[in-house]
Amino acid sequence: MTTDYEIILRLSFFSGILLLMIIWQVAAPRRSAVATILPRWTSNLCLVVLNTVAVRLLVPVTAVSAAIMAQSRDWGLLHLVEWPGWLEMGLAVVAFDLAIYLQHVMFHAVPMFWRLHMVHHADLDFDVTTGLRFHPLEIILSALIKLAVVVVLGPPVIAVVIFEVLLNATSMFNHSNIKMPLRLDRLLRFVVVTPDMHRVHHSVIPRETNSNFGFNLPWWDYLLGTYRAQPREGHERMQIGLTTFRAETQVDRLPGMLLLPFARRQPATMLEDSPGK
Repeated sequence: MTTDYEIILRLSFFSGILLLMIIWQVAAPRRSAVATILPRWTSNLCLVVLNTVAVRLLVPVTAVSAAIMAQSRDWGLLHLVEWPGWLEMGLAVVAFDLAIYLQHVMFHAVPMFWRLHMVHHADLDFDVTTGLRFHPLEIILSALIKLAVVVVLGPPVIAVVIFEVLLNATSMFNHSNIKMPLRLDRLLRFVVVTPDMHRVHHSVIPRETNSNFGFNLPWWDYLLGTYRAQPREGHERMQIGLTTFRAETQVDRLPGMLLLPFARRQPATMLEDSPGK
């Protein structure tokens, strides 16, 4: 698979799922908006464009390109054993997902990384655009970590493409402000992170912020003790964002979002306040 085809495929899925989630949010919202919608959405989506340009300029090697190189040179742990093709692809996708989970935990635990990641958490509302807003420095760092994982694993190229599409799609899904039947939510939580599950992670309460780290598969939260079923205040009443930063001009406008990691006052949401406390 060429990188050009990969870009077209990912852009098609991105556009389609973004549009679907926006329609669903408008038709059946889970919560009422707190911040002004239009400037907030504009800022979040402009950040996506800025991040795309930054990664293309500063990290010219994509995960797919790295996977092609690893395959051609037999790099990576998956080349140590002759796996059946379907099993190798499945193992690679699951291993990628675990790596993203661990990266997410690290971004909460290490103060320097938290300064970058809190741009994602500072959003005053929780909807599909929240799943797209990350500081450019975090996106670049994530891209470098992803390249390292590709080289270490040596996954099939198609597995990298599938994971990239899945991660992007599920991030938009589980950040969406959509209402679904509670029974369906409980069933889906066995196989994918749902909006109600991930919304807990965006609570202002530290022990809730430091739970439900999964973006795609929910299993790591269950297995590693970071799962929290519901927010203390309930989904309609819970406060989204960070207690330290509540001004829309600072957290939901592009200039403020870019400068947020360098602000003097920083919220304490480190992992010493664990989900069990």
